[in-house]
Amino acid sequence: MSQPTESIVLDVRTIAPRERHPLIFNTFDRLAAGEGFILVNDHDPKPLFYQFSFEREGQFTWEYLEEGPEVWRVRIGKSQ
Repeated sequence: MSQPTESIVLDVRTIAPRERHPLIFNTFDRLAAGEGFILVNDHDPKPLFYQFSFEREGQFTWEYLEEGPEVWRVRIGKSQ
């Protein structure tokens, strides 16, 4: 049985910037189709969205849950 998507929260605010994207992609790649996780960040992760669009085109969903000014929360899902 897979883990409920709501229980995966990846807060990268305390992670070194150079380690954030690899950790986020690793987390995404371990998801089953239809699952997702909540990304918590200290800035708008728009560059990450563009990287996902290039490297995982058609494989992900992106939904802003909170848009700053201090905290951004985005639900990133793996398409079915």
